[in-house]
Amino acid sequence: MTVTLWHEQAYVNGAWVPAETARTFDVHNPATGELLARVANAGTAETEQAIAAAHAAWPAWRDRTAKARAVVLRRWHDLLLAHQDELATLMSRESGKVITESRGEVAYGAAFVEWFAEEGKRAYGDVLPSSARDRRLVVLKQGIGVSAAITPWNFPLAMITRKVAPALAAGCPVVIKPAAETPLTALALAALAEEAGFPSGVYNTLPTTDSDAVGKVLCTHPMVRKLSFTGSTAVGRQLMAQCAPTLKKLSLELGGNAPFIVFEDADVEAAVRGALLAKYRHNGQTCVCVNRILVQRGVYDEFVARFSEAVAGLRSGDVFDPAVQVGPLISDRAVAKVEAFVADAVAHGARVVCGGRARGGRYFEPTVLADATPAMRLAREEVFGPVAPIFVFDTEAEAVAMANDTAYGLAAYFYSRDVGRCWRVAEALEYGMVGINEGLISTELAPFGGIKESGVGREGSKYGLDAYLEIKYLCFGGL
Repeated sequence: MTVTLWHEQAYVNGAWVPAETARTFDVHNPATGELLARVANAGTAETEQAIAAAHAAWPAWRDRTAKARAVVLRRWHDLLLAHQDELATLMSRESGKVITESRGEVAYGAAFVEWFAEEGKRAYGDVLPSSARDRRLVVLKQGIGVSAAITPWNFPLAMITRKVAPALAAGCPVVIKPAAETPLTALALAALAEEAGFPSGVYNTLPTTDSDAVGKVLCTHPMVRKLSFTGSTAVGRQLMAQCAPTLKKLSLELGGNAPFIVFEDADVEAAVRGALLAKYRHNGQTCVCVNRILVQRGVYDEFVARFSEAVAGLRSGDVFDPAVQVGPLISDRAVAKVEAFVADAVAHGARVVCGGRARGGRYFEPTVLADATPAMRLAREEVFGPVAPIFVFDTEAEAVAMANDTAYGLAAYFYSRDVGRCWRVAEALEYGMVGINEGLISTELAPFGGIKESGVGREGSKYGLDAYLEIKYLCFGGL
């Protein structure tokens, strides 16, 4: 049977439904401005219905064996890969991501489903040594219950699967609120989840522009036991506060200010390649994108020259051209923000080595700024665009201090061929993830998440399953 991936209604309790108010919102292609769809604008009523449906579906889904749940997850995984091209095309149209990256995201997102289909079978407990001969002490792990996911526009598929695959594997129904910029990919995922055989109520998706109201219901509703959010630190704080009265379990993947350190003993050519990957993926619009490049004085000029030459060679244009590496920014507001960051840097003495200008149609030239200093906004705030400021340092200790001089702690990168330095710097950097001689670190096999104001909890890997499990201790007496 052919699955229809194009949907413009919410998916609640196994049915495609309009908003009760009949409200819709427009979805546009950020590259061309083309109107793509008018999507149901869900509100608090639909959110309440989705939560109630998920709660009602919980006992039966929870009581299935992990192996039986894995069968449905594996079907979903296979359907994602079978529809890779259609999903990638849809994603590129609504997010502006270049088609090669969109195809890669489908594979990346599907990998989380595959991983957790198997990992759900390994929610191992323990039998503890007893303190008395007539007692036995047992520890079980059980699914936490209804889980809400609030996901961003920059990874409209993978951020959903990374959150909901472990929830579903653990026996937890899900309610998903995707970003208003990219609801079509989320609804296509729901269509494939339905085809895979998730029971009614286990998988729900609520497109909306009313993020505050819908988010508040998800945070305050007593039937929701877990909330996972990817987005800004400011919004994360707000959601955390709203979850506090019901003491929900939280996973928050928030803002970053990623440093990329190049030491004098580094392979400079490899560092250039790594920096390109870590900076310009999705046009700099990812949470782990490099925000500051720190280069030791002895190789500073060489790195700036080589890196700028490589950046100048990046192709921007039609996102469906496989040769294009840089697409548009997500909105006019994003373009204005990047322009303001560049203007501020130049006013504080930065030298524009390449790029530096908007080109219309939400495109901004891939940009390199040399002679960056801590006085610039780029040193403190996440630019979320194709701008790479390059700072100079003299000593290892100075580099580590500069890298850690931020409230954020999501991802960091550095290049060095000194094995002792690799261990010292990796341990000294105050970040949840560190790439060492590597600019692309995301994988379903490893825990993803940050420290400090970059969030709490981890997603992916065996640790990602724990976020949806509660630990229960059983004491058997009278034996």
